[in-house]
Amino acid sequence: MTFSEKILRWYGENKRDLPWRGTKNPYKIWLSEIILQQTRVAQGTPYYLKFVENFPTVQDLANASEEKILKLWQGLGYYSRARNLHATAKMVVDEYGGIFPDTYDELLKLKGIGDYTASAISSISFGEMQPVVDGNVYRVLSRYFGVDSPINSPKGAKYFKTLAFKVMSKENIRDYNQGIMEFGAIQCAPKKPSCLHCPLRTSCVAMQQNRINTLPVKLKKTKVRNRYFNYLVVLDTQEKTILRQRKGKGIWQNLWEFPLLESDKELNHNEVKNQLPELLNLNDAHKLYRFNEKTIVHKLSHQHLYSFFWIVKTSADLNGGINWRELEEYPVPVLIADFIKTFKNSYF
Repeated sequence: MTFSEKILRWYGENKRDLPWRGTKNPYKIWLSEIILQQTRVAQGTPYYLKFVENFPTVQDLANASEEKILKLWQGLGYYSRARNLHATAKMVVDEYGGIFPDTYDELLKLKGIGDYTASAISSISFGEMQPVVDGNVYRVLSRYFGVDSPINSPKGAKYFKTLAFKVMSKENIRDYNQGIMEFGAIQCAPKKPSCLHCPLRTSCVAMQQNRINTLPVKLKKTKVRNRYFNYLVVLDTQEKTILRQRKGKGIWQNLWEFPLLESDKELNHNEVKNQLPELLNLNDAHKLYRFNEKTIVHKLSHQHLYSFFWIVKTSADLNGGINWRELEEYPVPVLIADFIKTFKNSYF
């Protein structure tokens, strides 16, 4: 029995019942793949169901406001995925008449779609002979064949793509691609893989050479940058506050947040107070205190955010201010959403 045949047999016996498994609809396959990038299935599934309910077709998604899409995406992180999702939906509607391209090469022309996603859609929806290579597939192939080329290097990526072509199923690419990803997620997991009951164990190089914990190989990540975010949460006598939309490139683009004072270190009370007039154009702040005694650390891939929420009380009426009861309507980073929930429960 070949490698691909063993994967297909395992998949037939062990596959999970997931909401996108019973369809070949390229819109739904694309939606699931974008949501599951950088996201575990358990976390991503409710978001997938929420998006399908709110946007049953690619036309519905293209016609939606970015703000609504970002709000539904809130909590998934890597918000560029949501913005690309919207842009791609518009491309499919405007340039392809609302019909997804049915080939790998055409799919690559869509915004936010790279090799993996194009391979997944073209193979699962249209049966094109394109192997998928995601984190799970890298792990399975690296361990089974004993490959120590770094998976996050150009040379390694090219090698694994060639290897994936060589061993893929020519008879049932749709189930094979889903099967090898599922195998990597469940059987050949990153930590504590189920090697004892693995159908590939007798021919797995990593198993034979005791290299399960050292494969696959990854190059070291770039240095993590530390940033200090001081959020100024203004409260007037009418229970109104201020939100500002993040502009420019970078994390959380177009999401909303409290006025932000970024610093290169943790600030004390006086250091924050001295900058209030300039940052808020507010001269009558009669009370300032830090809400979170313990630093909130939010870890992203290349940066760690050390965040502090400073409550600023004012007797002035905030013209254009937002009532606290309306804050939940705005798409905000999960860091701020958590604060809003905690503060409302303790203050109002």
